Amino acid sequence: MELRQLSYFVAVAEELHFGRAAERLHIVQSAVSQQIQRLERELGAELFDRSPRRVRLTGAGERLLPEARAVLAAADRARAAVAAPAGLRLGTCTGLGAHLDRVLAAFAARAPDVPVDLVSLPVSERLARVAVGGLDAAFVRAAEPPPGVRVLPLWPDPLVAAVPATHPLATRPEIDLADLAGLPLALTARRDNPALVDLVVGACHDAGFEPVPAAVNGSLQNTLATIGARPLWTVVYASHARVLHTPRVAYVPFRAPGLALATGLAVSATDPTPHLEDLLTACGDHES
Repeated sequence: MELRQLSYFVAVAEELHFGRAAERLHIVQSAVSQQIQRLERELGAELFDRSPRRVRLTGAGERLLPEARAVLAAADRARAAVAAPAGLRLGTCTGLGAHLDRVLAAFAARAPDVPVDLVSLPVSERLARVAVGGLDAAFVRAAEPPPGVRVLPLWPDPLVAAVPATHPLATRPEIDLADLAGLPLALTARRDNPALVDLVVGACHDAGFEPVPAAVNGSLQNTLATIGARPLWTVVYASHARVLHTPRVAYVPFRAPGLALATGLAVSATDPTPHLEDLLTACGDHES
């Protein structure tokens, strides 16, 4: 007796029609008939009363039906028990720093068997993949979601100033933005992070000065290395600054209200990941 034979038997028993059962199973009708006949020979009993006008279960067939369903359900449970759990495909954004470490640790405590696949992409691609199901969720900042995607608010991400460790501002517990007016600003290109650039440049204007742009080459690591050697400044997310080890650079908070961008979690509006509740709880745990 094979699981396939039981599956065919249940399909015919529920449809009471060999043709409709074959369509449901996506196979030809003759294959269904052959397997049912083999099952009947193995069991030594007819399972169906076949007449030109209708198909009915025999007494033996009625007794077999619940047992066949139970066997197939047990087989499904056995497969599920050994199958690799569906992972969480999570898009990340720059500067998450300590946020990401703590959220992942809290998620692992709640869903230890769920692997997490971290994907780093530009924000537009992150949102597009969430929209089509290519990502289960993605961290975003100040992003306008496309149709089919909603952004759940998580936490504000304050910015700190990165200045040379030898600069007088480096020893202060906090600074005003106007204190940086005399230093060139090494900031990423607006096309790469418009929300961040608009926030910082706009805040400089509000503080009464036009920032002098400094040449930026490559990654944040390169920018920080340059700041360690020259009198420049940039901004770094405070959560990221906590995990950066750059002895020649100091990270100084801004005096309240400071600068911050809100971080959110982009998810499907129609088909959210089954791990969403655990992920959101992990994000909440991080904040507490």
